[in-house]
Amino acid sequence: MSTLPAGFEISTDPGRIDIDYVHTYLSADSYWAQGIPRDLVARSIAGSLAFGLYGPQGQAGFARVITDGATFAWLADVFIDPAQQGKGLGKALVEAILAHPDLQGLRRFMLVTADAHGLYEQYGFTAIDRPERLMAIVHADPYRAP
Repeated sequence: MSTLPAGFEISTDPGRIDIDYVHTYLSADSYWAQGIPRDLVARSIAGSLAFGLYGPQGQAGFARVITDGATFAWLADVFIDPAQQGKGLGKALVEAILAHPDLQGLRRFMLVTADAHGLYEQYGFTAIDRPERLMAIVHADPYRAP
């Protein structure tokens, strides 16, 4: 189990989340939410169980879980500030999420990643057993101005 480096903490207090910081990362630096409007980021946080990672200089990471609190959860928008990577913060964040009392006993916990399979596999995430059953409506570039 990872421990947070001294001076870092994880909180689910939505009032502590720096929405401008999260929006800046998601809209400019993520591969999954390029151009997302700030108001959508704020709404997504309000409708989720949000996890903020904080260090001596302020917010250093973020993740959110969309869940019914009983059977299903979806892990989304996970990131660690590039200047803070390599300190075990991502592992500590995932562990805090999986240990959260509102996320215990779920039948299914899902996520999508393009580049962090190794991280999530350490915590039991695997490829979908029967991917032919999974369906989605996907809108390419939904945040791009017309």
